[in-house]
Amino acid sequence: QLAMIMGGRAAEHLVFNRFTTGASDDLKKATEIARKMVCQWGMSEKLGPLTYSEERNAYLGRDMLQHKWFSNATVKMIDKEVRSLLNESYQRAFSLLETNRQVLDYLAEQLIESETIDGNLVRETLKKPPAVN
Repeated sequence: QLAMIMGGRAAEHLVFNRFTTGASDDLKKATEIARKMVCQWGMSEKLGPLTYSEERNAYLGRDMLQHKWFSNATVKMIDKEVRSLLNESYQRAFSLLETNRQVLDYLAEQLIESETIDGNLVRETLKKPPAVN
């Protein structure tokens, strides 16, 4: 799922060799999921099957930290694990798009022509990729 979310940013990099703000919402979502994987779902080999969450109290529209039961070193490790998950997901997305560049270009052309594409077109294109020009 993370690689799929990072696909927009990876496609920008692959096609235009630069990043824009276009994928900012995707980055936000991917970061939230990666942080939940590490902090709530215990999906980090380095940190183990533990929950690292903080109790928060919404007051005047702000989240205020009430209790912190883990060290600054753990916070740094959490950040490192989140960053690692995002980097791995980005690299996976980039590699898949690079390998399937003709599919990416074809689907982009279809999107420009039709303004929308659906899952069926994507699946069919992946089953039988267009010929390389």
